[in-house]
Order: sequence, then C-alpha cells, then structure tokens
Amino acid sequence: MKVNWFLAEAARVAEGKLNVLGGGWDMIAPGAPFGVCGVIGIPWHQGTEWHRLRLELIDGDGNPFCVPVEGEESKPLVFDPPPYRPNIPPHVKPGTTLAWPFLFNIGPGIPLAPGTIYEWRLSIDGAHEDEWTLPFTTFPALEVPEAA
Repeated sequence: MKVNWFLAEAARVAEGKLNVLGGGWDMIAPGAPFGVCGVIGIPWHQGTEWHRLRLELIDGDGNPFCVPVEGEESKPLVFDPPPYRPNIPPHVKPGTTLAWPFLFNIGPGIPLAPGTIYEWRLSIDGAHEDEWTLPFTTFPALEVPEAA
C-alpha cells in the first residue's frame, strides 16, 4: 500500500475526502494542537477486505511516547481506529487504487518536550514499512532574558 501523510494545523475527513488547513510542516511548538493525516492507497485486489490502521508516537530514543492519564499509569499515545473497508462505487474501473483518507487530531496540552525529535510510526494490518514514518521536531524552549 502507498501512504501519503503529513502533519497539519487542522484537518477533517468528510465525504471520502481529506480537508487540510496548514499542512506539510515538521516543527511545532510543544503543547500546540495538530493533526496527523493522509491518504492510503489500497490496491484494487484488497478493496473488499477490512484493513486496520495504527499510529504510534515514538520519542527521539525510539521509545513509545507516553501521556499521563489522571489516576492511572501513563499510557503510550496510539491511534487505533476501527477497521476500514473501502466503498467501491459501481463506476470505478477494476485496477483502480482506492483512497482511504485518515486523520488523528491531537488536542492542545500533549506534553511534548521542547527541542526534541519525535516520530509517528504507521502500520497497516499489523505490517510496518520503513517509509511509513513521519518525523517532526518541537521548537526549543524560549530563553527569557533576566530583568535588569
């Protein structure tokens, strides 16, 4: 499967299309909201099967990025939506790649460290390929000069 994906300020999936605002960047302010979105090309011969997508946020050391959960132990930040099967309209010719738009919106307040590299890792149906990674960096912390 072919995956075209990127980070965006905001996005939504509607009517089988991905609508994006401020997409294609690789640096963010820690704690700012953003979306991980894209389109997966499903080969025609796999169009009648159910498919599973999984996104995992990995820190710069290659470990799962964990978020605090109130009253519980922190948990890895993972997006694991329900299975997807394309709806193939009757006018689509056999052999056509089928589009699967996806989106994972991250609200404000995720405790990303300043000046740090992170990476989203995508897997489809339990398989991961090297090019299915999406690295990004957080801006360094601002240095506030001391008052004279």
